[in-house]
Order: sequence, then C-alpha cells, then structure tokens
Amino acid sequence: MSTEAITALASSALPSLSAPLPLPPEPGMAVGALQSPPSPGFSDLVTQGLQQVNQQLLGSQTDLQQLAVGNVQNLHQIMIRLEESKLSFQLMMQVRNRLLESYQDVMKMQL
Repeated sequence: MSTEAITALASSALPSLSAPLPLPPEPGMAVGALQSPPSPGFSDLVTQGLQQVNQQLLGSQTDLQQLAVGNVQNLHQIMIRLEESKLSFQLMMQVRNRLLESYQDVMKMQL
C-alpha cells in the first residue's frame, strides 16, 4: 500500500487525525494560560434558573387566562405546560431548601 493511499484513507475515515494535536505546556508556563474562559459563576447559574422558572410560570399564567376566556386551541398542550411549570417550581423549591440546609450546616460548624 502506498503512502498516498494511507494518507487518503486516514483523512477520509478519521478527519480528527488530520488536525494538529495540541502541544503540551512549556515549562514555566502558567497552568491557567491554557484553560478555557471562565464559566459562569454560581450566582449567575442561580439567577438564570430563577428566570427560567419565572418565564414558565408567566407562560402558564397566560395559558390559564386564555383557558378562562375560552380561547384555547389545544387543551392537552396547556395542561402539559402547567404541569411542567409546577414541576420546575417544585424543583426550584427543593434546591432552595437543600441550599438553605447546607448553609445552616456550615454555619453550625466550629472553626
């Protein structure tokens, strides 16, 4: 088998092998220099989760208003969205309870 045939097979079957591999860090280089950009903080994640739950609750409230007026296309979809918003709210409350318990446990610890 020729070198050209092997190269053609490698590039068609395994495209990731044709890409150059990352080099290991040089000695003395800061470890943080190779890391990806920082991920969102804990408060950002909590805020984003609360906003999502709030959007679901507002959407279900709108659906309930439409149901009360009688302007409903699909009752099944409305009921599914109501259950989803109910479950997401219950999950948020359970996460809040666990975080509060953890905080109280940390505060009870002696240094």
